[in-house]
Amino acid sequence: MGPVKTPSAVLFDLDGTLVDTVPFILACVRHAFQDYGTAPTDAQWIAGIGTPIVAQLAPFARSPGDVERLLARYREHWRLHHDEFTRSFPGAAETVAALRAAGHPMAVVTAKTERSALRTLGHIGLLPCMGAVVGVDSCERCKPDPEPVRLALARLGAEPERAVLLGDAVHDMAAAQGAGVKALGAGWGAGAPADLLSAGALRVLADIRDLPLVLSELESVAA
Repeated sequence: MGPVKTPSAVLFDLDGTLVDTVPFILACVRHAFQDYGTAPTDAQWIAGIGTPIVAQLAPFARSPGDVERLLARYREHWRLHHDEFTRSFPGAAETVAALRAAGHPMAVVTAKTERSALRTLGHIGLLPCMGAVVGVDSCERCKPDPEPVRLALARLGAEPERAVLLGDAVHDMAAAQGAGVKALGAGWGAGAPADLLSAGALRVLADIRDLPLVLSELESVAA
């Protein structure tokens, strides 16, 4: 009998994957652009979810100086209403707890700042399950670059060939593939399943509660 392998590491995107916050994000955007005269549509903003807020704001600002003002208004609304409108997706807490009990090392890789991600994870009760939290300010580059995925793996002490990343955006799929990690699509988030598959998702899950079975199947194939 060969050595027992450590269960696969599981990396999660946050917004649209673990937490049902896309409507809240759009409310923050509307607040930021209130009385500004122009604003991104919901579809335009959703297309950029998973990338840094500053990069999303810039194309819709009339001048570079406006970006910081819009960002301040966005963050003001986020801070004031975060706890009221931030909740985990159905089944997320139970699934993460089950994976932890099964020995899977886990981390979050997000376009939020680390501080914001820690607040969100603490609020929904999942912070104790995470061995690492990598935010937009944790390293020089962000998703879709693979650097934050590699950093999460390093913090977990995990190898890419024994890891998956679950996310709802094409940027998540690109970052996972670039790091040599299996990409799984979260079909309940902002990204369309067809887009996630086209971007390289190995599978698109219909429900987060399917994740343990999918992990078991992937590990069986790799054994």
